[in-house]
Amino acid sequence: MTGMGVLHERLHGGLWHTTHPDRFLAILASGGLQVEPAILNSDRWKASQPEYYPFVRHIGGISLFDFFEFAPESYQEQFPLSNWYEFVPHRQVWGGAVWIEIDRQASSRSLLSAEQLRESWDQDGKRQHARMPQIEVAHIGDLSKTSFRSAFLTWAAGNEVREFDPLDGPTFSILLDEWRAAVSR
Repeated sequence: MTGMGVLHERLHGGLWHTTHPDRFLAILASGGLQVEPAILNSDRWKASQPEYYPFVRHIGGISLFDFFEFAPESYQEQFPLSNWYEFVPHRQVWGGAVWIEIDRQASSRSLLSAEQLRESWDQDGKRQHARMPQIEVAHIGDLSKTSFRSAFLTWAAGNEVREFDPLDGPTFSILLDEWRAAVSR
């Protein structure tokens, strides 16, 4: 895995949350990203047992990717066990993803940096919880949709990208239908 592929320019430098396309309208309807959304654990990342939940979930946060000054190749060399590429451009099992850009300034009061996460995680009894070093940050508490800066839907290994206003559910519904038709072929 090298780079972020065709989405490098779009993702690089931003603060992002990614989700399955079918979940986005529920996110809008609920008012934003929730720490504990109504999603089955079987549909969540590494959530089979509470004692092994991802670290950000364990501390009551929402996991975000911080691609500020991110260099994929050197990151992969430094952290070969990190699974960031499982999500970029989208999880293969999902067939696509919605990437939501978060307004860094508007959410700054509730953000824990990657370094703050590492310090908290690096304590007895917490290391069994997965985290992605240097690029995973946490928003503690629910995150209002008013902090959404932009969004796009992607599929086909990132080769299909549809930008949309992250607060415009009707437009997204049209894109969702396009995505569903494309991945069902």
